[in-house]
Amino acid sequence: MLLCAVLVLLVLGGAGTASAHAALRATDPADGSVLKSAPRDLTLTFTESVGLLDDSVRILDPSGHRLRLGEAEHVPGRSDAVRVSLPAKADTGTFTVAWRVVSADSHPVSGAFTFSVGKPSATAATVDTGPVEDPVTGSLWDLARYLAYLAGALLIGAAVFVVACRPPDPERLHKPLWAAWWTLLGATLALLVLRAPYETGTGPATAFDTSALSGTLSGRPGALLLARLGLLAVAAVLLRRGLSALPRRRLSHVPGAALAVGLALTWAAAEHASAGIQVPVAITSSALHLLATAVWLGGLAALLITLRRGSSSAATVARFSRLAFASVTVLAVTGVYQSWRGLGSWSAFTETSYGRTLIVKLVAVALLLAAAGFSRRWTTKALVVDAETVVRERVPEPVGGPPSLPEPPDSTPPAAPDHRLLRRSVLAEVGVAAVVLLITTVLTGTLPGRAEAEAAQTAPAGALPAASVTTVPFDAGTAGRGTVQITLDPGRTGDNTVEAVVYGADGGLAIVPELRISFTLPAQDIGPIDAEVTDKGGYWGNGSFTLPVAGEWEMKVTVRVSDIDQVSEIRPVRIES
Repeated sequence: MLLCAVLVLLVLGGAGTASAHAALRATDPADGSVLKSAPRDLTLTFTESVGLLDDSVRILDPSGHRLRLGEAEHVPGRSDAVRVSLPAKADTGTFTVAWRVVSADSHPVSGAFTFSVGKPSATAATVDTGPVEDPVTGSLWDLARYLAYLAGALLIGAAVFVVACRPPDPERLHKPLWAAWWTLLGATLALLVLRAPYETGTGPATAFDTSALSGTLSGRPGALLLARLGLLAVAAVLLRRGLSALPRRRLSHVPGAALAVGLALTWAAAEHASAGIQVPVAITSSALHLLATAVWLGGLAALLITLRRGSSSAATVARFSRLAFASVTVLAVTGVYQSWRGLGSWSAFTETSYGRTLIVKLVAVALLLAAAGFSRRWTTKALVVDAETVVRERVPEPVGGPPSLPEPPDSTPPAAPDHRLLRRSVLAEVGVAAVVLLITTVLTGTLPGRAEAEAAQTAPAGALPAASVTTVPFDAGTAGRGTVQITLDPGRTGDNTVEAVVYGADGGLAIVPELRISFTLPAQDIGPIDAEVTDKGGYWGNGSFTLPVAGEWEMKVTVRVSDIDQVSEIRPVRIES
């Protein structure tokens, strides 16, 4: 633990920038630019290499109609830049571009921007970039990924348990191993079929389109899933030979070890490790992390099965205890490296979804280690009992001479530890391990903190501003100080939506008799303009509120805290054009 802490301090202290999901670095024409004439091509440059879909780039003209474009392709010699040809003639006004690509770590990303020809339109066409994923497809995809992780861990871990820990009756693990094999096969086939709708953000019904499936097979994620199916075929041959026939010689373990490494690489080469900085090191670290996880957690499940069926011994448990300790050591080292690579800074622990999910995983792993500590203490006690029993059985009876002296009171044979306590401890470990794998599944699908930071830093100039959020504290009298959080979306001239949430001194939602919000632009003597917010049940809002010009506006918030008392606060708000 001390070593891990030192490594975190050293590595996080020198963190640089990197990405794991692709972020849009630049566009040509630039976002928000106004051109004298229509460009011949449109180019999008990303922070890493990206894969293209059939509908990767869409453009709407000023009237909201879709333009007929050439096929999107990579710029020659660059896998991180995409180019599409535009029509020779184009109308005057603002064009809206929607894009969707697949990042190097196999996750789809999308977005939109605008540019104008001649002069900007009064209003730009709105375009739906589409969800990153269809809810049903996303749920099925996540379920298949979780089952694949679970089955892979049991398959690799149980096989290593049989070879390394040598349980008295290894055939008892025959059915669990086959169950893991079939589950991993089904999950891999599901991922292969769902890959196309996952990339395009469509429903599961599109999974059976032959053209979509052929596109999946030609891409790197599809190729890795096919490789996993091939490795499973080899694993089936080994399982058919039976567990009792597994070779005991070390040299004969090489094919099985190569098979386990190959399976781990089908995950490592398809996820976060495959993009960003230090890709070869990251893939190696990720594969070792997955193997150590499988050996520990899959071995735990195998140990639990043998304990429940009474086919395990103290020696078997002791061998697994040593194996688990080595696995945890590998997990600690690779986990620190992957955390540094995914986060990049201490603040990312609390400021990003990836960091917060990682904290939850660390808590779950700590609980897992606590249960493992009890199992290790049980193992140590069991080995001591076995050793003392062996010594007593080997002490020879005295031949001739005086009779033996009575044994002292403290020489009573030690009581063997209760196997039920070990079973309960291992069962708790297996339960927490399943939760850890679930959190890992969520973590591998979450945008890393590094990528989130780079996406913010490399956003194209002139990008549409995010919604304006202002927090206004106010004095609620005897109830203490409250706050009003006001969201103005999009915070630009023209039509906006206004939402206001009132919080009490305890941080919970507060109910007030009345809330008024008005805007004034002193530089041009405009206002006050009443936002006309109404109580929506839990918040105050107005779905259509117009601000005519850009500038530094003053927002006045008046909160009625009782039937006779009210308080007003003024805050500046920047409105963009």
